[in-house]
Amino acid sequence: MKNVIEVRDLRKEFTSYSSRSGLKGAFRDLFTRNYKVIRAVNDISFQVRQGEMIGYIGENGAGKSTTIKMLTGILTPTSGHIRVNGMNPHKEREAFVRSIGVVFGQRSQLWWDIAVQESFRLLKKVYGVSDEDYDTHMKHVIETLDIGPLLDKPVRKLSLGQRMRCELAAALIHNPPLLFLDEPTIGLDVLVKLKIRDFLKEINEKYKTTILLTTHDISDIEALCDRVVMLDEGKIIYDGALEHLRSQWGDEKEIQFQFSVPVTYAQLGSLMPDSGVSWSEGPGQNVWTAKIPNEEVILSMLIAKVVQSFRIQDIKVNEVSTEEIIRNIYEEGMVHG
Repeated sequence: MKNVIEVRDLRKEFTSYSSRSGLKGAFRDLFTRNYKVIRAVNDISFQVRQGEMIGYIGENGAGKSTTIKMLTGILTPTSGHIRVNGMNPHKEREAFVRSIGVVFGQRSQLWWDIAVQESFRLLKKVYGVSDEDYDTHMKHVIETLDIGPLLDKPVRKLSLGQRMRCELAAALIHNPPLLFLDEPTIGLDVLVKLKIRDFLKEINEKYKTTILLTTHDISDIEALCDRVVMLDEGKIIYDGALEHLRSQWGDEKEIQFQFSVPVTYAQLGSLMPDSGVSWSEGPGQNVWTAKIPNEEVILSMLIAKVVQSFRIQDIKVNEVSTEEIIRNIYEEGMVHG
């Protein structure tokens, strides 16, 4: 499959000035200012193939939104190479915008005071979509997102969840091959999130729509994306499979044993003394938790030895969550080479 997005050595710098303190400093600022260059995106490179669903993640200020704005042609890069759908986003503007769909969670592309369906009709004219294509494609979109009852309502009367579903439909009026979603589920309730996720999976399977998703909701990434690109201070610190991220840095598992009778730390510690297993008591009566390296052999051996040695009422295996893994990566500064 071809590359839909190609980014090489992409950089975006902003110039800001810092004001001096005090009256004397303010007077000096009138004549000379202290300028500082801030590098929001720092020489990043990556490719996205047709039909991929990619999670583009990072903390606030990591450079996610700046990247999206360059990829969609809103911002001009300071330096580097961008090709999106075979075009330069900020130089081939008119043809380019017809090949992408964009949903910004904090901004609306719908007109505030007119009915949703009137906004859709205006966008249909803007994108030059034929009546036949519009009727065929949008009927499916409207049904799947369950926005039929909302079409005759003005946007200002919609709830956040209703508006976001309409925003997503508006971005898909011209059935673009590439969809940018910047925090699309921010502030939404669980049922609306599930509806949007199911819809995104469906259009990805049906039309091979490529989706680049930025979000702070890790459950969105887990539900939709096989690949993640992680940004920190404007640089890519990880680009690869979500599963690989979990296996590489989710390096511990917890097994909770509930015993039928009381056991001691010494008894448990003698089962596999040199395996890296550590024991702690609780939570609950006759419950002990073993922390073990994330290796299947040790996991299997430990469970076998415990079951052979003691009477067990219950066993529970807990994996480290993706959210916890990502938090640890940022806190400990772990970088994938």
